[in-house]
Amino acid sequence: MHHAPLTQPGPESATTDLHALAHRFPRPGRIDAIFLRPARLAAVMSVGETLALPGLGLQGDRSSAKPASRAGGSKRQVSLIQAEHLPVIAALAGLPQVDPALLRRNLVVSGLNLLAAKALFKHEPLHLLLGDDVVLEITGPCDPCSRMEGILGEGGYNAMRGHGGMTARVLQGGRLRVGDAVHCLPA
Repeated sequence: MHHAPLTQPGPESATTDLHALAHRFPRPGRIDAIFLRPARLAAVMSVGETLALPGLGLQGDRSSAKPASRAGGSKRQVSLIQAEHLPVIAALAGLPQVDPALLRRNLVVSGLNLLAAKALFKHEPLHLLLGDDVVLEITGPCDPCSRMEGILGEGGYNAMRGHGGMTARVLQGGRLRVGDAVHCLPA
């Protein structure tokens, strides 16, 4: 059998391709669950819909009750976790499954890589469009807190490291519903 020789693209081509690839999200994700945390240690409430408030967070969540201390508000207005990471967290914690409400993240999203939704290049920002109106900017990782050790059992904290989800800022508000599509788009 004769194969064509493999060639490596030049540095310019690789850079251009990487920029294009960082913006390519061919399929939307989905909001699988919405959780509100009314107070720091209060039980999490599962809701079918809520309002995203620009610069604040989700209505009914403790993060939205704090006045903005800087323009655009906190970088931790909304927390999101990847649904596909739940079985990984369970396996690493030695559990048959993990109830996402225990992890205290606001949105459980499936079908779209949330880590990839954080802009790879500073000058090429990405935004998440949730439903028809809500626009979020992923601001960074949502690292687990020490409470995960008690909630998930011994090793729970380390089971969540790298799988704790992402934080985001609400750029444009509106209604969010379980089942809404999640698109990642260039800003």
